[in-house]
Amino acid sequence: MLIHNFFGHLKTVAVHRHRVLINCVKAGIIWRGLNHDLSKFSPTEFIPGVKYYQGCRSPNEKERETYGYSRAWMHHKGRNRHHFEYWTDYNPVSKKIEPVRMPDVYIYEMFCDRVAASKTYNKKNYDDAMPLEYFMRGKARRIIEPQTSDKLEMLLTMLAEKGEKATFAYIRNERRNLKNKGE
Repeated sequence: MLIHNFFGHLKTVAVHRHRVLINCVKAGIIWRGLNHDLSKFSPTEFIPGVKYYQGCRSPNEKERETYGYSRAWMHHKGRNRHHFEYWTDYNPVSKKIEPVRMPDVYIYEMFCDRVAASKTYNKKNYDDAMPLEYFMRGKARRIIEPQTSDKLEMLLTMLAEKGEKATFAYIRNERRNLKNKGE
């Protein structure tokens, strides 16, 4: 069982990273794709990934069911800027931890990640509406900065309605426009 879980988890992570890299190349953010999710190979994330591997969903879900939280997820979100959960900070006015707007490059990487995850876990059943459906299921309880949420939802909606080719072309065009403005 442990050997099966080891190779199953390793394959899932490798396939997912490969799909994210392909998406990041299409989006024009190659460096983000090359560095994507490297923390998943750290012992803090990889060992629970093997222990809770199921093949059909994130091992973090099973770890969370077992302990009430996922130590691997807390490690992961704290090191990977493409997760909106990374983007929180103490607001000196409200005296609360609040979400912060994500820079666009990380929103684009988050988009690439969500598409790749949907393909990885849904395999042959994948269609371009799945990442949006997943996003919408959790929208009401998600703590995310509103502009960040709106931009990601817009990209996922574009994917569902117009497909990958049009959405990645839009992202590349947005990146070019930001570069031309000097941002």
